[in-house]
Amino acid sequence: MSIEEIKSKLATGLVENLTNEPSAHYIHILLLRELQSSAIFTTNGQDADITTVGISTFDGLVDYSPVMMFKRKQTGSDRRKGKELQRNLINVQDTMDVNKMNQESPESMLYGSAAGDEAISVTSRVMYDTAYSIRDSSVLVEEKFQNAPGDAFAKGATTAIREPDFIMPGALFPCVVTLRDSTVQELIFVLGVTKMNKRYGAATSRIGRMDNHILGIYYGIEEGPANLFLSQEVARRLATSSDGMNSESLNKVLYSHVLDIEKVKGLVKQAFDEEIEALNIDALGDDEVKEFVDHIKEDEMKKALEEQKAKASAFFKSVNEKPKGKKKGIKE
Repeated sequence: MSIEEIKSKLATGLVENLTNEPSAHYIHILLLRELQSSAIFTTNGQDADITTVGISTFDGLVDYSPVMMFKRKQTGSDRRKGKELQRNLINVQDTMDVNKMNQESPESMLYGSAAGDEAISVTSRVMYDTAYSIRDSSVLVEEKFQNAPGDAFAKGATTAIREPDFIMPGALFPCVVTLRDSTVQELIFVLGVTKMNKRYGAATSRIGRMDNHILGIYYGIEEGPANLFLSQEVARRLATSSDGMNSESLNKVLYSHVLDIEKVKGLVKQAFDEEIEALNIDALGDDEVKEFVDHIKEDEMKKALEEQKAKASAFFKSVNEKPKGKKKGIKE
């Protein structure tokens, strides 16, 4: 299938031009984020972000504490990468300062910005949700301590300094990025950012090397399964044997030191595909996804950004020209 035929197939989930009225066009990008170096996911600057949830088995409820990759850890990193690519490819300058964003830039028009000088706010049309590790935090979080530096050969006892919790390599986070009422140019941009962005976590650390495995692209008129469901469903399927799933087999998965990445990829996609059978969502074929994603390189992204810049500028101008007192941002 040609690239143009793939784009045409996705039309149900896309819009031709930017609109100020939500119109139920959704594109879902199914991902498995694989951590390949230590990362810091913390809210208070010290402790890893974790929560407690449960999974039912035939012999009882198993509770565990997965690591959370908050949505802002994903959004912030992707936005920085998007603005970086935008500066490089089409020389559009923009900032991460929410009150000073260039609202006519394709990135800010897609990801949103606060009200600027013209008192127009732009609501984000890219939706992220918190992602959850498949395994328990006890096998993923590492506490590190360091002594104060010095050059003496011998010295007395010193107080150790605790560093922030580190999430260890090998952590896996199934997740979905959803675009609402986006153009095909914006989809190409988001896929390009997803392919090229490899750093997530605390902004000051720059240590969280991540691989974003794109497992599927879906289109329709509604949202799909939640990230927590996907993580828990993968754990269930890994723990299920011919005899079913019990608490012992589930705990072996939740507290295992490693997981088979290729097996997990297949189970994430299988769980998502089965869950959307009752929803108004369709999928690109695996070969179509690979062809479309492989097609997105520097030249294709530059072309998409240039086309989208013209659309964003025209849309912003049309909203800005409304009579004073009737201006509105993109609606929720």
